[in-house]
Amino acid sequence: MIFLTKMNNEVVLLNNDLIETIEETPDTVITLTTGKKFIIKETSKEVLEKVLEFKTKIYNGDYSKDI
Repeated sequence: MIFLTKMNNEVVLLNNDLIETIEETPDTVITLTTGKKFIIKETSKEVLEKVLEFKTKIYNGDYSKDI
């Protein structure tokens, strides 16, 4: 799961396995497999980096709180 910032500065913890698409229009819009959409402050590249960092830690067995 990754932390993202909504446009109202609310930080949410998102299950990255539910991400279906990420668009920049110019705001970043994440569409989940459930159909729910989030407009966030991070760019699509930043989201990808967060997902890769999270998955790398999990695959390496690092379950520390600082994910």
